[in-house]
Amino acid sequence: MQPRVAVLHVMDAELVINSTSKGVDIAVLEDGQLVELHRDRGDVQYAVGDIYVGRVRKVMPNLNAGFVDVGHGKDAFLHHSDLGPQYKTQQTWVKRVMSGKQPTADISKFKREQDIDRKGKMKDYVSASQLVLVQVAKEPISTKGPRLTAEVSLPGRYLVLVPFSDKVSLSSRIKGEKERNRLRRLMQSIQPPGFGIIVRTVAENKGSADLHTDLQDLVDRWQKLYANLKGAKPGKRVLGEVNQVSAVLRDVMTKSCTAIHVNDPRVSDEVKEFLAQSKSGDEAMVKLSRAKDLFNNMSIHRQIKAAFGRQVNLRSGSYLVIEQTEAMHVIDVNSGGRKKGASSQEENALLTNLDVVPEIARVLRLRDMGGIIAIDFIDMAKREHNKQLTDALKEAMKRDKAKHNIASPSRFGVVEMTRQRVRDVAEVVTTDACPSCNGTGKVEASILITDKIASALKYLAEGENRKRMTLMVHPVLEAYLLQGWWKSRRRAWEKEFAIKLAVESNSNLEFLEYHVYNALGEDITPD
Repeated sequence: MQPRVAVLHVMDAELVINSTSKGVDIAVLEDGQLVELHRDRGDVQYAVGDIYVGRVRKVMPNLNAGFVDVGHGKDAFLHHSDLGPQYKTQQTWVKRVMSGKQPTADISKFKREQDIDRKGKMKDYVSASQLVLVQVAKEPISTKGPRLTAEVSLPGRYLVLVPFSDKVSLSSRIKGEKERNRLRRLMQSIQPPGFGIIVRTVAENKGSADLHTDLQDLVDRWQKLYANLKGAKPGKRVLGEVNQVSAVLRDVMTKSCTAIHVNDPRVSDEVKEFLAQSKSGDEAMVKLSRAKDLFNNMSIHRQIKAAFGRQVNLRSGSYLVIEQTEAMHVIDVNSGGRKKGASSQEENALLTNLDVVPEIARVLRLRDMGGIIAIDFIDMAKREHNKQLTDALKEAMKRDKAKHNIASPSRFGVVEMTRQRVRDVAEVVTTDACPSCNGTGKVEASILITDKIASALKYLAEGENRKRMTLMVHPVLEAYLLQGWWKSRRRAWEKEFAIKLAVESNSNLEFLEYHVYNALGEDITPD
């Protein structure tokens, strides 16, 4: 029996945008399976794409890099390779703008200086206390500050605008030669003087009107950067990335996207406005829900906890054990109780290894695991089976937009790979707090939770327009409160406080956590 590598097929994609009192969570589903998770906690500083004026703290010749103060608690890192060929030109322009000597944002006639030496030394171009215009290339992760680039660019839906350049580059994922020639000729005809353009993959087969509109939006953002740069102070953001919702829509919206689920009217309007402006989808695909927690209604919380734990189980019985160290991630593949379809140890190893490959690719993307990743597959003796495994992993990773490199299995069955990560790993709690002490270490009689809820309902019922409320609790507590319809706690509270009370469950809540919502779906839980 020779298992075949699965052919990559187009999956139906859905976006779920869940707005809660803690912020906005965005899930990307492919055929109902969670593949990406993004979290927007408001006006977050130092997001990828943010542009700052920084002050160089010190130059490290042995690292050929420098540390830059951009207002973060930790100094940001800027390597010589990230200065960009037109670093000197950009620095001259920045000085003129900040001093008021540059009258307009137009750079078509700005004199360009010679490109810097790519193999040169950092100390030849950067010195301590110098002001530099930099862009966040990698967000602060763990104890490290942001990673910066001085080669500033402005990303749009279809294009990326690169100042002080004249090149037109196309994504390597656009394969058709006819389409590549069309896009190149179109870009050269509308290319703003003084700017280079990078054509993104999603621009394939797009009309000139869509691309021209996107380009004009980027030119407007350059005008805004110029205006903000005048009189800017070191450590302050000059130009912020678009909000997280728009950024995710810009990066993940494809033809395969069939629906966007939203539970906030304001966010729904933002999404529809984005779709209308970018013409990347039909506004009818936006589905507004009245659910207080969409992730709970669509069982996404369950998928999150299953995928972010130390052990990730597969339906076949095999499972992964994932460990993270400061330097790398280690994934151990185990066959578990999997015995289906195998007639020998070698065949069982091959079937198990091929079975877990799609899940490994999904977990890497979902958890945004980066750096060095060692995958300890089950040992296989035959060389053709190891090659088959490597090909399967490379095929599964094609959906991942992050840069990655995969090596062939070692003699011990370990596959080493690297994967670029630009954002910190989403913090997901996969354990519940003790139901008696709520994680404090102090035991409180859990039966008192009903007294707390009753007290909150009594207080809230005295307010205006609060005769209809919804109580959100853990499923275990929901079962307790609704036990016995005529004698249930809920019915007793309705009579006592003269209210109509709906009780709903959310598996993402702690056992004794509760929230109260008014008729408009607003969280009115007393502090």
